[in-house]
Amino acid sequence: MILVTGGAGFIGSVLVKALNDLGIDRIVVVDRMGRDGKWRNLSGLRYADFIHADDLWNPEHETLLNRIQEIYHLGACSSTVEQDMDYLMKNNWEYSKKLFALAVQSSCKFCYASSAATYGRGERGHEDKESDVYNLRPLNAYGYSKQYFDEWVLMQKKLPKSWYGIKFFNVFGPNEYHKGSMSSVVFHAFHQIKKEGAVKLFKSYRKGVEDGEQKRDFVYVKDVARAVIALMGSGPDEGSPSGLYNMGTGKARSFLDLAHATFSSLGLSPNITFIPMPDDVREQYQYYTQADMTKFSNAVRDFEFTSLEEGIDDYVKSYLDTQDPYVAKPRA
Repeated sequence: MILVTGGAGFIGSVLVKALNDLGIDRIVVVDRMGRDGKWRNLSGLRYADFIHADDLWNPEHETLLNRIQEIYHLGACSSTVEQDMDYLMKNNWEYSKKLFALAVQSSCKFCYASSAATYGRGERGHEDKESDVYNLRPLNAYGYSKQYFDEWVLMQKKLPKSWYGIKFFNVFGPNEYHKGSMSSVVFHAFHQIKKEGAVKLFKSYRKGVEDGEQKRDFVYVKDVARAVIALMGSGPDEGSPSGLYNMGTGKARSFLDLAHATFSSLGLSPNITFIPMPDDVREQYQYYTQADMTKFSNAVRDFEFTSLEEGIDDYVKSYLDTQDPYVAKPRA
């Protein structure tokens, strides 16, 4: 049995779909559904049970939890602008500790969502060495909540069968629609083009970086799902060596590249304007992120990531610009 927290969310639901595609449906989805339409992400997916995140530790679920063999812990507060540190620590640290303890007790595999936000401005690079963790300085409370759990895991003497802390970079793709302002730039660019015929990008406030040339490591969510499954070795495989792993493509691309690719997928000529960056974002803005994927490449041989253009083309044509934008499509 596989436990997926955040299983109704963006990456979580795409992961469940990827597991289904491998013939795996003995899955327990854990999440908080709320009122933002996130439930639609689960439509068409196959899973054995659903448990509200606040009820997971209730006594009636003890027997079920004792049967868990793998845990994908993707449920957390993912807002990079959240300021309530008590809320972040409760959701991103305390809850994660309980799941880690369950993985230790059950001697099962444990994969959890860390974040590239732990790298801060990136002045120390983006290499996923465990020995470098304590030197990182996140720029926001969200990043620190993820950083602190990485530090906590590395201090533990008792460990799960295997464990993987995944530092997600800029993930985009289907099933992110409930995330609102935290949805990817691709999602927002598509809807701006549909509504206004133009895309708005932030101006640059760093000398030597032109407007629109700020760069990120954009990674397609379908690749992310395949990659974490490969790391974990879901099923009979042992999986890769335990540790922290970056999850990007290893290739930084500009926001201009992203905008041009979105226009291209819609068969339109680019129309891009630059707007001022909000003051509350400007001080913690990252101008360059690029995942060092050496460790992942050594662990998972011959894995190929989708290019930015190919990922955007699939996202736009197969999902955003269709009547049914969700990852689990009805059978023909």
